[in-house]
Amino acid sequence: MTIGPPPAEGAADAYWLRRTVELSRSCPPSTTAFSVGCVVVAADGAVLGEGYSRRDDPHDHAEEVALRGIDPGDPRSRGATLYSSLEPCSSRASRPLACSALIISTPVPRVVFAWREPAVFVDCDGAERLRSAGRTVIERPDLAEGVRGVNAHLLG
Repeated sequence: MTIGPPPAEGAADAYWLRRTVELSRSCPPSTTAFSVGCVVVAADGAVLGEGYSRRDDPHDHAEEVALRGIDPGDPRSRGATLYSSLEPCSSRASRPLACSALIISTPVPRVVFAWREPAVFVDCDGAERLRSAGRTVIERPDLAEGVRGVNAHLLG
């Protein structure tokens, strides 16, 4: 089991977001989807799940891969933070549930992301949907440069 700093605003959030960017570099290339990394971290700093886009299937999103690796009955989810390099999606064509809806279906109370999804493929409002569902959502645009770099081929 991987352990890092307990989730908290500041240096710990930056540490985990850098991990999501590292994960996103493992994504198989695509011209129709962003490369995204995700890690779910318990309150004690233990990694509960992690993943990246297209890891197991061409339609996989990073958040669904990370959440799929967590036992639904694991009580640590109630105090966990989900870190994603990109804002969790609010709509998608390839699966019935968007990542924001998948997160809302879990007890994970806190979501931190680096880059708000640009309107390249969809007009995303995942952060707003998560906030409306009572989740704490933190955007760290100061760490978005690495995410944009991984996805530069999509940005023209």
